[in-house]
Amino acid sequence: MHERSSVGELADRLRNELDRYSPGEKLPSSRALVERFRVSPVTVSRALAQLAAEGLVVTRPGAGAFRARPRVPAAPAGDTSWQEVALSADGAADLVPRSVDASGVLVSLAAPPPGVIEFSGGYLHPCLQPERAMAAALSRAGRRPGAWGRPPVEGLPELREWFARSVGGPVTAAGVLVTSGGQSALTTALRALAPPGAPVLVESPTYPGMLAIARAAGLRPVPVPVDADGVRPALLADAFRASGARVFVCQPLFQNPTGAVLAPDRRGEVLGIARAAGAFVIEDDFVRRLVHEDAGPLPRPLAAEDPDGVVVHVCSLTKATSPSFRVSALVAHGPVLERLRAIQVVDTFFVPRPLQEAALELVGSPAWPRHLRALSAELRVRRDAMAAALRVHLPELALPHVPSGGYHLWLRLPDGTAESALTAAALRAGVALTPGRPYFSAEPPAGHLRLSFAAVAGAGEIAEGVRRLRSACDEVPG
Repeated sequence: MHERSSVGELADRLRNELDRYSPGEKLPSSRALVERFRVSPVTVSRALAQLAAEGLVVTRPGAGAFRARPRVPAAPAGDTSWQEVALSADGAADLVPRSVDASGVLVSLAAPPPGVIEFSGGYLHPCLQPERAMAAALSRAGRRPGAWGRPPVEGLPELREWFARSVGGPVTAAGVLVTSGGQSALTTALRALAPPGAPVLVESPTYPGMLAIARAAGLRPVPVPVDADGVRPALLADAFRASGARVFVCQPLFQNPTGAVLAPDRRGEVLGIARAAGAFVIEDDFVRRLVHEDAGPLPRPLAAEDPDGVVVHVCSLTKATSPSFRVSALVAHGPVLERLRAIQVVDTFFVPRPLQEAALELVGSPAWPRHLRALSAELRVRRDAMAAALRVHLPELALPHVPSGGYHLWLRLPDGTAESALTAAALRAGVALTPGRPYFSAEPPAGHLRLSFAAVAGAGEIAEGVRRLRSACDEVPG
């Protein structure tokens, strides 16, 4: 059983037994709990910490755990109805909305209920994360001289140099800013490049988190359709002319959600169209390190082929490590770099130095290439397992493209199938899905689903999840 589920189960059992003890009475020792419930000392420690956080248990170092004294009755709830007026007054005139719709982002961040298979996740399952390597890197980082001091606001020079080498081309460490996760980097880039009320061109479909960032900044997303070879250049040029936009956000490698890779003959064309429009291209290179074993050589980032500073590049270590390993980079060339730097400093000051030091330790260790090789092989196995199961058991769900990188598949639903009804039926059947609607900034051409194969425990869970999805599809009329 996975550690997290064991912790929850043990906490539930201890919670149910608390009535056996008087307030202030000592609970059995950790060793006794380990032997009785046949779990690890770490599981016992985390379960007791969970009960302590709930105010049910008090832990005393060297003495043990004790049942907590009864809580003082909570004060009567106040009247917060005045906030409805304060939060909405004159809201119609706001250039930057004060209320943000985070539903499209929360789908891939929220943990599903126990027993539900997570086809909705946006990160690696713990069994795919380099947990030992990250722990060792963090331990070594904490012992580095000055590790807990204030870092340069742009980031540690060695880490900036590593990111620059990863991008390649004309990029140098001087053009790199270390940021706290790709979402933060995208937020900084959009704020720097487009004023409130301005249009911003986006791929259609595209990552809901980016659409949420744009709308939260008061920007107007303008969709540009994507096909199997990435964004369509003729439509991109049309969108620039029609909208007057000065920013285009794209994912040229294993696009989310379609998995498309921008075709070689389109790469220069996209940069030329943006340059002619006097516009920036924000390149979200989010899953370059989640390439599958059978992918072959990858195209270089657009930023590596851009001496004129058209591209503002975003890349991150998070997807290939852990959702909590939030170390990423913003890469730019020219005067825009100072604007990006100023916004980041005002918003976040800097990325905590221990995390930057840990990133350096991790990517410089022999464990890092081993992890990437193992991850590449396992993602291919999972992708093939999911694609094969879908073709056998759900042939009515169209799978137009099987990507050679990333962590998900993009499916088109039969005409007339309601996304919301299918998503709800699937959850009742025990599998969490990501509906396609949040990926479109305008009306979608059809219903879609995005299924993640990286957030589950393995091929067996993939097979069971597809089986549950089959029963959900049978329940929903098409």
